[in-house]
Amino acid sequence: MEVLKIFTDGGCSGNPGPGGWAYIIVTETFQESAVLVEKYSFERNTTNNRMELTAVIESLRALISMKNIPRKAVLYTDSQYVQKGITEWIIRWKKNAWRTADKKPVKNQDLWIELDSLCGELSRSEFLLKWEWIRGHCGNEFNERCDKMTQEAIASIL
Repeated sequence: MEVLKIFTDGGCSGNPGPGGWAYIIVTETFQESAVLVEKYSFERNTTNNRMELTAVIESLRALISMKNIPRKAVLYTDSQYVQKGITEWIIRWKKNAWRTADKKPVKNQDLWIELDSLCGELSRSEFLLKWEWIRGHCGNEFNERCDKMTQEAIASIL
């Protein structure tokens, strides 16, 4: 059975500071892995969390535009902020008019709203997306490659 795996990463040089993000979408069978698409870019002044979110958003935009792919995927992020934000916290944030438990505005609300919208679009098209946290720098080939591309993006503007 063919499986889609999405790996994302984002980071900054300083926080805030110049930042980069990257993603890789891989198809995997019991025999082999093949990269379908990979992309990276940068922003001149941003935060680590914004770059982590941007990597995920850009990967989902790419996924939505792809044809003839399996209807389920696992998205791997090394950001617990992203993984817990989309699977746990966002439900309360939306219920509380985008306020945190201590009544402060949710940081990066614009990106969370965009991510929520993309997830909704995938769900309406009966696409199943599972979110997994992966430890950064754990030796996973694609996680390491995303980190390298993120660093290359940052270095391109320093």
